[in-house]
Amino acid sequence: MLESRFQNLVATKRLPDPLVVQLRRFTTLLIEQGYADQTVRLKVKLVTDFGQWLKRSGTAVANLDEPLAEAFLKRKLRERRGDFRTLQQFLDHLRRQNLIPARNLPRDRTPLADILDGYETHLSTERGLVAHTIQGYQSFVRKFLQERFRGQSLLLKALKASDVSDFILRHAPSMAARRAQTMTSAFRSFFRFLFQKRELQVNLAASVPTVANWRLSTVPKYLTPREVERVLKACNRRTVTGRRDYTILLLLARLGLRAGEVVALQLEDINWRAGEILVRGKGLLHDRMPVPLDVGQALASYLRRDRPRCQTRRVFVCMKAPRRGFAHPSTLSTIVRRAIARADLHPPLKGAHLLRHSLATSLLRSGATMGEIGEVLRHRASSTTEIYAKVDFEGLRSLAHLWPIGGNQ
Repeated sequence: MLESRFQNLVATKRLPDPLVVQLRRFTTLLIEQGYADQTVRLKVKLVTDFGQWLKRSGTAVANLDEPLAEAFLKRKLRERRGDFRTLQQFLDHLRRQNLIPARNLPRDRTPLADILDGYETHLSTERGLVAHTIQGYQSFVRKFLQERFRGQSLLLKALKASDVSDFILRHAPSMAARRAQTMTSAFRSFFRFLFQKRELQVNLAASVPTVANWRLSTVPKYLTPREVERVLKACNRRTVTGRRDYTILLLLARLGLRAGEVVALQLEDINWRAGEILVRGKGLLHDRMPVPLDVGQALASYLRRDRPRCQTRRVFVCMKAPRRGFAHPSTLSTIVRRAIARADLHPPLKGAHLLRHSLATSLLRSGATMGEIGEVLRHRASSTTEIYAKVDFEGLRSLAHLWPIGGNQ
């Protein structure tokens, strides 16, 4: 319901009739999304001016689109930063109400775009890959083709095995081994697609080199319990954002949740009476985990005092309007990196997964078994937990043999 302080602002008869109702709804939406009163006033004033300009020019509401919004802004004597974005918001609102046609974006009809579109359809419909994987595969393929045919026509039949190996040798050294493996997987998939479509006479998938990444070859990166506490204390809990970030870090550090699991946490996932939360894990698997006392206190305090009123059911939301859940788990890695920097720590790994590794390492050194650690981390296979055996230096030391000294051995 439109709050009384904005009633007079949108009560105007100088707008096209369909826009009067929609402007009221748009105003209510802005309020619900957490925009400040002054920001709402500025946005509504701009949309009102836009509607009056449309009425004077005799433009039908059904004909509204981005070029018209740009034409209106060019006629304004003074344009503020973000004005076009506000009009874009309003146009998107009208589209959701089916009052104007969907946005007609110009289609990229270059040969590169055509082949990438076909590959995207192949990955989605025939391979059944998720959008995130498709996007990653396409980015590697696009970069490869752009470098290979820079300033030339896209002639796929001209591709050679040496083009592939040269590209991988040039870029793989600057990547993590896992990412480089993803790149080679993308190339094998792409060349099989081209061979299937008869764009290639030879299947170049067999010529894609492999990237070595031996399982269990590295030691997990982790923080000591004292360093974890330094990271937690580095949050400024005198601010709303600081208290939200502190709660997020506690969930990562005490329960070993993955970043995506914290992002996906819903209000109804918290069972206060039982003292547990529902974790929406990998592979669409759900688990229930007990909530430690300090995590529960921080979570309750955040929800009572700091979480803004908004439409989303996500527990953790953006503090700036529009109020919504985090768009991607990478946001949590950013929160962790900033906390680590404030704590003046310099581990080689600074993402959200560092706290999960740190919990597992701490449990192991406190005497927990591999099975218990796997249960806390919700590993489906015991082999996934094996890597943490390598950080039990005391246990490994007891198995080590003395190095032979002298020439008699």
